Amino acid sequence: MYTEFTGNFTSIAAQCLQKLPASNNKFTYNCDGHTFNYLVENGFTYCVVAVESAGRQIPIAFLERVKDDFNKRYGGGKAATAVANGLNKEFGPKLKEHMQYCVDHPEEISKLAKVKAQVSEVKGVMMENIEKVLDRGEKIELLVDKTENLRSQAQDFRQQGTKMRRKMWMQNMKIKLIVLGIIIALILIIVLSICHGFKC
Repeated sequence: MYTEFTGNFTSIAAQCLQKLPASNNKFTYNCDGHTFNYLVENGFTYCVVAVESAGRQIPIAFLERVKDDFNKRYGGGKAATAVANGLNKEFGPKLKEHMQYCVDHPEEISKLAKVKAQVSEVKGVMMENIEKVLDRGEKIELLVDKTENLRSQAQDFRQQGTKMRRKMWMQNMKIKLIVLGIIIALILIIVLSICHGFKC
């Protein structure tokens, strides 16, 4: 814990802490011109109180830096065995350093926030696409079955089409032969009438 100001921040922060969901996320509560910013991750909750005019970007960036540093130093179960306020002496000055860095480098913080937002957006889109693909898994199986059915139907259709073409060809040939026969008969009749029989 580190603070340069006096006030009832600790008690308000503790009250807000009780309302926080246990899921990994970032939360901000407003109270009396201040923001109480929380970052919850892997069972640990990081908190910073800032004036409302500081916005949300710098406090959240501060919490991210603190979280990363804390995990490097006390990861692997070291923090879980520490007594209440047992890390204040060692980690308190680090909190001040991280806070000073965030206050002194707002442009860098802003750029990093934009990059992280874009990465989160891309991750979100990727997850959404993966979920859609997984949802389509059942639909794909159904489509495979339907494709097999369509394939056999197409084969039946082709066979029926071939039979139909043969039948149509035979009918066409019959009609052509009949027409040819009629034409030959007409020519024969004309020739016979002109020549008065087979005397030509």
